[in-house]
Amino acid sequence: MKSIATLLLAGMVQFGFSSQALAETELAKVQSAGTLKIGTEGTYPPFSYHDTSGKLTGFDVEIGREVAKRLNVKAEFVEAKWDGLIAGLDARRYDAVINQVAITAPRQQKYDFSVPYISSRAVLIVRSNNGAITSFDDLKGKKSAHTLTSNFAQLATRYGAQVVGTDGFNQSVDLVASGRADATINDNLSYLDFKKHKPDADVKIAATLPDAEDEGILLRKNNPELKAAIDKAIGDIKTDGTYQQISQRFFGEDVSK
Repeated sequence: MKSIATLLLAGMVQFGFSSQALAETELAKVQSAGTLKIGTEGTYPPFSYHDTSGKLTGFDVEIGREVAKRLNVKAEFVEAKWDGLIAGLDARRYDAVINQVAITAPRQQKYDFSVPYISSRAVLIVRSNNGAITSFDDLKGKKSAHTLTSNFAQLATRYGAQVVGTDGFNQSVDLVASGRADATINDNLSYLDFKKHKPDADVKIAATLPDAEDEGILLRKNNPELKAAIDKAIGDIKTDGTYQQISQRFFGEDVSK
């Protein structure tokens, strides 16, 4: 005699159902909850930070709000330090990470990315009076300040630097300016924003990598519906001019290209 479970399975197959079809997709869960939970640092201007009133804002934050809006939900941000940010996605603390996460081959093995929403170039930052470091090759044997799991820390390591761990960009630059680290590598847009607010900071750009790096919204693997919806939202934001407005607000120019 066939078991009840076997009969039920046969019935589902007969009517075109499967366990996968019956499972609620991540997109459906987000829309049912009415919120897109987004992991971000909150300490990385101009991408994710708190303004003078304490409000969370930044280029990435506003892009996240607009993406959520086009999914017909609200954005809910969960702040975490960079070194634990991606782990929070694994632990399902949020649905996505929007925090200048570079699209790299190793990450693509474990995660999915949206289409790129911004590109940037890595710059080598040193103290203003440092004449010994003029290229990335000069990092060999030097101390470079970074959050330990960042792409920039890996880049510094590849050039032979000794990585000094920090909590974020501002601390990294402070270590360089005070002489406790020889250099740091970061995003050119972050550096320009930093100098805009602190023009007298005792640091300068020593070198820039020629190749741009694409950043995307980080997602857990195998959620094609959510990825497709986010990709469409990014496309719509660029098409209707919203992206350009956000870009002008934080960078003073259109960085969509």
